[in-house]
This record gives sequence, structure tokens and C-alpha cells, in this order.
Amino acid sequence: MSAVILALAAGAVIGLALGALGGGGSVLAVPALIYLLGFSPVGATTASLVIVTLTSATALVAHARDGHVRWRTGLLFAAAGIGPAMLGGALASSVPAAVLTAAFAVVAGAAAVRMLRSRPAADGAVTVRPGRAAAAGAGLGAVTGVLGVGGGFLAVPALVGVLGMRMRHAVGTSLLVITVNSLAALSMRAGTVESLDWAVVGPFIAAAILGAWDGKRLSAKVSGHMLQRIFAVVLLAVAAFMLVDALR
Repeated sequence: MSAVILALAAGAVIGLALGALGGGGSVLAVPALIYLLGFSPVGATTASLVIVTLTSATALVAHARDGHVRWRTGLLFAAAGIGPAMLGGALASSVPAAVLTAAFAVVAGAAAVRMLRSRPAADGAVTVRPGRAAAAGAGLGAVTGVLGVGGGFLAVPALVGVLGMRMRHAVGTSLLVITVNSLAALSMRAGTVESLDWAVVGPFIAAAILGAWDGKRLSAKVSGHMLQRIFAVVLLAVAAFMLVDALR
């Protein structure tokens, strides 16, 4: 199967995840780029940031139209992570590939367990403590920069489990966080973007953007609790696969 066809298929799945779940795009994009398309771990994390930034911005527009984005909380969360994301992005190239892969797997697995254990927030207004939002955002930004992920697979659990946000609002708000964090991390890797294989990355992005719109429509038909469970199970599967590979 050609690389372009694989890129289109993987992009569609990743866009679907971002549109429906508000995250999981990068946690799926990185292994897809490494294991299906032959990218190095560093190249895959850079390409993932490009893909996720553009796809998340597209999905954000769709969720904002339905009023599912908590702008104030999302901007505070994202702003606190910009500095750590840029620092992590600058340090990422010095981290061994096996360590990046193992760290990616451990963080994804921890996020999945947190999602499975947390209960969906009740309907109604949610009071968010600024200090807690800023602390969670800073930690997420650091992970985003080092691991080359948009952070949605961690932002959604944090918004639901730490800040008590309803799942649908967490999905929409996480897309805002992903877009800001990805741009910050990508700014520190600008020199590596030109070396990407755009004949593969381009179709990947196009398919992901189209998939994000389908994901948005899917999220309207599935309950918040079910979305939360699906998200967690996908994360656990990916984490287990990458951890086994890193320990070989």
C-alpha cells in the first residue's frame, strides 16, 4: 500500500478522533507516522504538531458554533502552558527516541486510567479555580512541547477530572488548548518543518481536516459518558502498544 493512501487513511481516523473526542489526534498521529509511514520519532512529533494544529483549529470552529467552548477557562489553561510548551519543544531533540516513545506511552496510559475512573460532571454551571486551571495548563504545556502532542488526550481528562467540566464542553475547550499549545511547541521546531516529507504530510492533513468535521457530527449523536469511555479505551490500547515497542 502506498504511503499516500496510508496517510489518507490515518489522517481520516485522527481527524475523526479530534472532532469527536477533542483530543487523541496526536497520540494516534505519532505512532501512525512512525509505524505506518516510517518517520523518525523526532520527525513524527514535529509532523504531528503541524497536523494537529491545523486540524484542531478547524474542529474548534465547529464546536464553537454550538457553544461548547469555554473560552475564558480554555485561554487561561492554554496561556499557562505556552512557556512550558516552548521550553519542552526546545529540549525535545536532545531526548533519546526510546525515551520519547516510553514517556509517550506512560503519559497516555495514566491519562486513560484517570478518564476511566472519573465520573461525568453533572449538568449546570461549573466553577473553575483559576489557580488550578493555570497549574494544570502549565503541566500540559510541558508535556506538549517534549512529546510533540497537542495535549488533547491530557486536556480532556484534566478539564473533566480536575476542573469538573462537562464532557461536551471539555471536548470543545480542549481544541482551543490544543491549537494554542501546538503552535507554541511548533514555534520551537520551525527549523525542522522544512525537512518533512510534504508529499505524505499534505494528504494526511487534508484527510484529517475532513475527518474532523465528521467527528463533530458524530459527537452530537453519542452521549458524553460514552465519548469519555471510548477515549480512554483507545488511549490504553495505544499506550500498551507503544510501551511494548519501547521496551524491546
